[in-house]
Amino acid sequence: MLRTALPQIVTGTLPGPKAKEIIDRRAAAVPGAIRCAYPVAIEAGEGAMIQDVDGNILMDWIGGVGVLNIGFSHPEIIEAVKAQADKYFHGMFNIVTHEGYVALAEKLAQIVPVQGQRKKVFFANSGAEADENAVKIAKAYTGRPNIIVFSGAFHGRTMLTMTMTAKKAYTTGMGPLVNGVFRAHFPDLYRGKGTEAEIIQNALTSVEDLFEEACPADTVAAIILEPLQGEGGFIPAPIEFVRGLRKICDDHGILLIADEVQSGFCRTGQMFASQYWQDAGCAPDILATAKSIAAGLPISAIIARSEIMDAVPAGTIGGTFCGNPLACAAALKTIEIMERDDLAARSRQIGEKVMARARQWQKKYPVVGNVRGLGAMVGIEFVENQETKEPNKTIVPAMVQDCVQRGLMIEPAGRWNQVIRFLAPLVITEEQLAWGLDAMEASILACMDK
Repeated sequence: MLRTALPQIVTGTLPGPKAKEIIDRRAAAVPGAIRCAYPVAIEAGEGAMIQDVDGNILMDWIGGVGVLNIGFSHPEIIEAVKAQADKYFHGMFNIVTHEGYVALAEKLAQIVPVQGQRKKVFFANSGAEADENAVKIAKAYTGRPNIIVFSGAFHGRTMLTMTMTAKKAYTTGMGPLVNGVFRAHFPDLYRGKGTEAEIIQNALTSVEDLFEEACPADTVAAIILEPLQGEGGFIPAPIEFVRGLRKICDDHGILLIADEVQSGFCRTGQMFASQYWQDAGCAPDILATAKSIAAGLPISAIIARSEIMDAVPAGTIGGTFCGNPLACAAALKTIEIMERDDLAARSRQIGEKVMARARQWQKKYPVVGNVRGLGAMVGIEFVENQETKEPNKTIVPAMVQDCVQRGLMIEPAGRWNQVIRFLAPLVITEEQLAWGLDAMEASILACMDK
């Protein structure tokens, strides 16, 4: 059974002949800007495993970039989607009310850790749409035009969210970008200068400096923060930093938005990473989430207390496919399974094992500079030298290609592509996890001296 299989490359190398034909067709038919570094054409997926069109079996530690926390092709979700498909595919929520939308909104209002007793929810189609709508809601509620984002942030590829995103390789040739977006420093405890407290205070000071030098506090609608930066290198936001941001927001009437597009749905050891914020007394005002919400079907969600949501003018939010019935059915079943099977606890177990093994590598191999994360959202940063922390810009791309030939799919992150991000489905078996860790260590040894 593919779900419990281990990797096997039957064609010797990748891509095999059938995959190569499809990849060549892709190159002719699809813009090259939609890049793919992996010589894989999928035929089937189950759990944490992929079978390609040539019969090769690979282990997926990318999970559609955080979309497949519950794994490929969960049979209960397939049945839920089939049952909904027998009734109707589409019901635009501006035209007809369908119960799946309402039930999913009720469930998310119950479990999402944002401030307020009464909450409301609406749906979009992607993470970028969720972030953009969260900003629109904040502007509507506060009546203010500006927002603050952070160095290292990734929020999407719409015109607003690519402006919000720090890495400007994502905006090449796209200017002029959107006005009213200002950037403060994110506290990177590994690369920052000074003590942990000094790094955090410097980052908070950079926010307050913006009030003086760029956007007065009474013009700022929201501060948007990833609880754990994704593209930025899997860097957790220190809780003391979040506390400081919460105080700044409260002092100036600014809303705090948590971008949980990638970190939500059990990835960090809680249903939402913002649960850690709530436990520390600094819950966000608005939460945007997507990716693993529906096991691969396109839907995203924006959640806030009712008084914020009710300030939005009619007609300014919504869309044709938002809250699609099939996606709502998948999301409801996904959340049910995550709660029933306690995938948050499983995430913590996986994360402990991955981080423990990676810290062994940190002691054994001078190229492993830092290991960090929350739950099963783990970043392993590679350096030229552990003392200088100079980013190793070559080993991770080399490992990506080396690992895929072994049957393991991994993905880079970070400003210099110097971080390997761990996003394996949370249904990965113990045998598969052990195999993957062995394969990654073999790849470190193979690539560290190239």
